[in-house]
Amino acid sequence: MQVQEELVRRRVVKTSANGKKRSYSCKHCFSQIIICGDCGEMFRRIHWNNRGSKSIVWSCISRLESTGLEFHARTINELDLQEIVVAALNELLGDKSKYQEQLQQNIASVIRASAAITTDGIDEKLMKLQQELVKKANNKEAYDEIANQIFELREKRQQASMDTVQCDEQLSRITELQDFIKAQTADLTELDETLVKRWLKQITVWPDHCTVELKSGLKVDINR
Repeated sequence: MQVQEELVRRRVVKTSANGKKRSYSCKHCFSQIIICGDCGEMFRRIHWNNRGSKSIVWSCISRLESTGLEFHARTINELDLQEIVVAALNELLGDKSKYQEQLQQNIASVIRASAAITTDGIDEKLMKLQQELVKKANNKEAYDEIANQIFELREKRQQASMDTVQCDEQLSRITELQDFIKAQTADLTELDETLVKRWLKQITVWPDHCTVELKSGLKVDINR
């Protein structure tokens, strides 16, 4: 399942704020999840060499390319980003009751959304339309309109199935995070790339802070 998720992540094409489509290009755990709070562009990993002093930083693409955007977000050191993620996860661990309650609320929201997704009605309509289409075809009557309705219903059914899978994955992520928070007895001291790939959805960089958003729906602001 994790391999399939990674393959999907690499196939996803993201649309930047200026309309340009950007696809997977790096294996780093922060790739494509660092977003500029000002312009919505992604950040790119850069190796800097300033008078012999080497470092790795992440910078908004609007600073590196001609995107037509006037925003110029700050460049942030990769070591600082690692500390920000560790600080965000430790905040979750330090205030377990607060975030466990939020996760329970998220579970309730996902269950309500899942209950609203059904393919039963679509399947019944498809069956009737297919029978009508066969009848018209046998009678050599025009059936283009019915065929179009069938295609539209098939697309709706496929979307409903995808939504169901997404709800299941969301519940799984929330449950995993709940178990992790309960089991963890000490603060994290360093970044774990596995945790980043499994749980982090996005890091939004603002002028004075960063917002770490998890796939479970939780958000933590770190002033740095």
